[in-house]
Amino acid sequence: MLARARLLLTSVGLVLALIGLVWAGQGSGFFPYPASSFMINQSPWIAYGALTTIVGLGLVWTAQRFLR
Repeated sequence: MLARARLLLTSVGLVLALIGLVWAGQGSGFFPYPASSFMINQSPWIAYGALTTIVGLGLVWTAQRFLR
């Protein structure tokens, strides 16, 4: 049961971290895909992406550290 919870939290955390990286990349203009995205070169999305990445990595860390 605990292993399943750890796997689920780790998976959700990794997906959140990846989404955050994409948002930050689009906000900075480093990842301009799709070209019609409203997030490209919009600095608030850099902060949203960084925050989302930190939350995702925090979930991964929590799952690996405390759910043993």
